[in-house]
Amino acid sequence: MTEIRFWIGVVSHEHVQRGVELGIAQFNHGKRAPAARMRQGDWLIYYSPRTSYPSGAPLQAFTAIGQITSETPYQVTLPDGFQPFRHNVHYLPCRPVPIQEVLEELAFLPDKRYWGARFRFGHLAVSRTDFQRIARAMGVNVSSGKEDASEALSFRTSK
Repeated sequence: MTEIRFWIGVVSHEHVQRGVELGIAQFNHGKRAPAARMRQGDWLIYYSPRTSYPSGAPLQAFTAIGQITSETPYQVTLPDGFQPFRHNVHYLPCRPVPIQEVLEELAFLPDKRYWGARFRFGHLAVSRTDFQRIARAMGVNVSSGKEDASEALSFRTSK
């Protein structure tokens, strides 16, 4: 029995939008290690520091939420020869949430003055409680039960 885990990926908004369109997630320019830590049933929220990479306008918002649907990461070969590792994701409708709206409530950011330092590695695990706080602000209700990843995936959005 594998317990569901909760993740934040740090990706420009432009790349998040492309991932949502394709129903995929990739991290740190397609590196395998972050994707390999995630399993089917895990939840993901994207934080977008900028509108585009590398020098888009500052955004500093949570921009997408979804649940991993693939069992393991897989590698693809793109026309330019790039070979990123990915997961399939079921994304949910949500509203973008500026980090300042939820910053004071997030335990994984204990030093509110230097909160950006936690995002510098591009992929991090967070508690169910912090994940649910962000999800609620985005208009998504993530079940608070102790379900495990072997159970059927279920999604609810609040209106």
